[in-house]
Amino acid sequence: MSASKAQHKLYKYYVEPQAANALTQRTLALVLAGGEGSRLKNLTKWRAKPAVPFGGKYRIIDFALSNCINSGLRRIGVLTQYKSHSLIRHLQRAWGFLRAEIGEFVEIIPAQQRLKRSWYQGTADAIYQNLDIIYRHEPEYVIILGGDHIYTMDYSQMLQQHVSNDADLTVGCIEVPLEEATGFGVMSVDSNFKIVEFTEKPQNPAPMPGREDVALASMGIYIFSMSFLTKVLIEDAEDEASDHDFGKNIIPKAIETAKAFAYPYLNGKGEPAYWRDVGTLYSYWKANIELCDIEPELNLYNRDWPIWTYQTQSPPAKFAFDDNDRRGQAIDSLVAGGCIISGAKVKRSVIFFNTHIETGSYIKNSVILPKIHIGKNCTIKNCVIDKGTVIPDNFEVGVDIEKDRERFLVTDEGVVLVTPGQMNQRLHFERD
Repeated sequence: MSASKAQHKLYKYYVEPQAANALTQRTLALVLAGGEGSRLKNLTKWRAKPAVPFGGKYRIIDFALSNCINSGLRRIGVLTQYKSHSLIRHLQRAWGFLRAEIGEFVEIIPAQQRLKRSWYQGTADAIYQNLDIIYRHEPEYVIILGGDHIYTMDYSQMLQQHVSNDADLTVGCIEVPLEEATGFGVMSVDSNFKIVEFTEKPQNPAPMPGREDVALASMGIYIFSMSFLTKVLIEDAEDEASDHDFGKNIIPKAIETAKAFAYPYLNGKGEPAYWRDVGTLYSYWKANIELCDIEPELNLYNRDWPIWTYQTQSPPAKFAFDDNDRRGQAIDSLVAGGCIISGAKVKRSVIFFNTHIETGSYIKNSVILPKIHIGKNCTIKNCVIDKGTVIPDNFEVGVDIEKDRERFLVTDEGVVLVTPGQMNQRLHFERD
C-alpha cells in the first residue's frame, strides 16, 4: 500500500483535542531505557544508550519523553537497567517539573527483581516484572516506547487509531529500504492495516505490496489494551523457551488470534516521517550531521513541538578574533551555549556546550560532545569526540584513516571515535 493511500486512511482517526485529552489521561507511557547500546562502542562504555548526548544539548531519551509531553501523555514510567547513573541523574534534573498532585509524573523504575531473582531478560520481561507498579496507575491503555530513537511524533493520533479499531495491539511502523530491514521487525498488513505476519530481523525481509524496494518495519512503539497486555505477558513469562521479547515472541504470537494493527508513521505529505535509529556509531554521527543541513528533516526549531531537556546555565557561545590569520567562525554548524570558538574554523559540525576550540584549529563534519578542549592548530574531520576529551596542540585526526585505525575506533565509513581513554586521559573512568 502506498504512503499516500495510507495517509488517506488515517484521516478518519482525527479526534478533537478534548477527546484526545480524555484518552491520554487513561494511558500510561512506559519508556524502555535499559539498553546497553553496544554498537555505539565506547560511547556507551559508561552510560546507557538513551543517555548519549545528541544534537548539541539533548540526550537521546529527551525525544521520546518530549513526544509524550507534547502528545498529552503525562503519566510516564522510565525503565532503567544498564549503567543508568547518568540517565537517572539527567531524568531527575530535566524531567522533575511535572506535578504528581495532578496526576503528572516521570517515574524512574530501576531494575529491582520484583517478581524473580534476575535482571530484565528482554523487553517483555521488563514490563512483566513491573506489572504491580503498572496496576497501581490503573491505565486502560499502555504505550511502550524505546528510549533510543530520534524523531518527533504525536502519539495521541496512534492512540486514537488503536481505540477506533478496538484493537488489542497497535504497532508503530515506518517504511525502510529493503536492504536495511534485516535489523528490524518486519510486518505484512492487509488493506485495513491489520497485521497478518510479523518477523523479527528476518534474513530475507518481505517487501511491501507494490513496493519491491521497501519493507514495513516496526519502530519499537506498541500500544496495548491493558487487559490484553496482562494476558500475553503472563503467558510469555510461563514459556521457558521464550526470549521474553516483544518483537521476537509477543507480537508474532499475538497476531495469530488478537486484533493487531499497524500504524504507519507519515508526515503531512503522506510520506514516511523522520525517524532515526542511532544504534551504530555511523548512524549516530550521520543523524547529528544532518542537523547542519539548511532545512533539516528534524526541525529542532518548531515552537509547537519543543524538545525538553536539562541544560547547564552557560553563557552564550562566543566567536573570538577577526584577523586574516585567525578568525572565529562556524559555517553550517550548531554551536551550543558556553562554547568559545577562538580564532578557529568550524564547518558542518555539531559543537556541544562548554567546548573551547583554540586558534588555528579546523573542525569539519564532526560531532564534538560537551566540555571538550581542542588546542591550537588542530585538524579534526569526520569525528565523534566524546565528552571531556582534551585534544593537544597540532593534533590531527580524520586526515589519515589508516594511521587513525592504529589508535582509535574507525567505522567502515571512515568516522573516527575519540574518547578520553584512547587519549590516555582517565584511563579507567570516563565521563558520562
